[in-house]
Amino acid sequence: MSDKSNNLHFGLGEKPAIILGKFANRHGLITGATGTGKTVTLQVLAENFSQMGVPVFITDIKGDVSGLSQAGKQKEFLDNRAKELNIAHYRYEGSPTIFWDIFKKHGHPVRTTIQEIGPLYLSRLLELSDVQEGVIAVAFKYAEENDLPILDLKDLQTLLQYMGDHYKDISAQYGRITNASIGAIQRRLLNLESQDADQLFGEPALALADLMRQDMQGNGIISIMESRDLMMKPQLYATFLLWLMTELFETLPEVGDLPQPKLVLFFDEAHLIFDDAPKEVLKRIEQVARLIRSKGVGVYFCTQSPGDIPETILGQLGNKIQHALRSYTPKDKKVIKAVADSFRPNPKFDTAAVITELGVGEALVSTLEAKGAPAVVDRVKIAPPRCRMGPATDAERKTVMQRSPVGGKYDTGLDRESAHEKLKQRSQAVAQQKAQEQAKLAEEERRYRSEKVSGRSKRRRSDTVLESMGKSLGRKFTTKVVNAVWKSLFGRKR
Repeated sequence: MSDKSNNLHFGLGEKPAIILGKFANRHGLITGATGTGKTVTLQVLAENFSQMGVPVFITDIKGDVSGLSQAGKQKEFLDNRAKELNIAHYRYEGSPTIFWDIFKKHGHPVRTTIQEIGPLYLSRLLELSDVQEGVIAVAFKYAEENDLPILDLKDLQTLLQYMGDHYKDISAQYGRITNASIGAIQRRLLNLESQDADQLFGEPALALADLMRQDMQGNGIISIMESRDLMMKPQLYATFLLWLMTELFETLPEVGDLPQPKLVLFFDEAHLIFDDAPKEVLKRIEQVARLIRSKGVGVYFCTQSPGDIPETILGQLGNKIQHALRSYTPKDKKVIKAVADSFRPNPKFDTAAVITELGVGEALVSTLEAKGAPAVVDRVKIAPPRCRMGPATDAERKTVMQRSPVGGKYDTGLDRESAHEKLKQRSQAVAQQKAQEQAKLAEEERRYRSEKVSGRSKRRRSDTVLESMGKSLGRKFTTKVVNAVWKSLFGRKR
């Protein structure tokens, strides 16, 4: 439903529901109770961004976003909705898609290196103390100066062990480190490893450019991050998000407000991010929400209630789509009132009342107008998706992956020589040298003992000869003395 003016049409109310291309990087929010159509709205926005030529990245928490890759099945109510909204040339089709999966089960592997995350964010992610953070900084500095690439967990673990074994020499050069601090860091790394972080760290590392692709027709490719298993490992998910946000923030140049964004990120079931994420990740997402728009990136959160999003981030979201909320308890009523008050009022209806009356596929919408101010809230019927409203099958995923432009680049891992191998070789060389020195000492000791034994034998032989000579002379002397005494006494020899 997008048009050639770089604006995205996604529904119709009193007037067309439009996200202006130049303000699509001002971020957005899709909220509503379970079963009210949030995921379908996400699909509609994603496929229309794709048709505008904007690459899209989506975390797929439940697996149903994968239907974007497949053409929808014709249904009467969808055809009727298209006619009702005056959608010209409505057709069922999938969007160009790349599937990604850290665990390599349902998509191409996603990898990055510990080196790319860097010492600061790695320390914050592991929630290290200042002293421990200093040890990590020394580790990265030592690795840099000694050509020891830190690519995966075993590289860092081996490096830390080496530092512990040589802490006196390293402390003298880089500042004091202790085995206690190293041990504490190693325990934190074990916790991260228990969540299969070794699957994330390695090479080839994901290039940001591969999340910002277009197909041959100029459509933005939709990257779908398989996250069903990932969400069961919150620290690993936080690590991935931290890397993605940092990479976007530090890599992309400042571009201001473009006619349309360079990339749009959708985080489905966003409350799961904020429930367990470390403070550093929340801080980074807040920073990205404030500053990444100037780099041409839009961030859209999809969750059940605006209350799931921290207020510091919520205030940065300019394009809002609110599906129905249920009012069963006094707390629900307070939430609904707060949501209604966040919209610019429409004098034609009671916003709080309408929130509870919305049908499936309907939403209250407020997007940014031409001058950047929020529009008056409008009751909108969301456009029908062209893609499948449901997940792709395993066979369909496999077909998409076989046709992927990046499979040959990432499907086979690379384990080049890095810190682990180099330090292992260094340790082996030192051990071999020590063994040679010990063998040399042992040989010298053997020779010494042999010469000592040989000297004793010679001394024994000479002592025996002298002893024999002495005995012979003694016998001769004794015989002469006896004969002389006998002769003197008896006048003759004995």
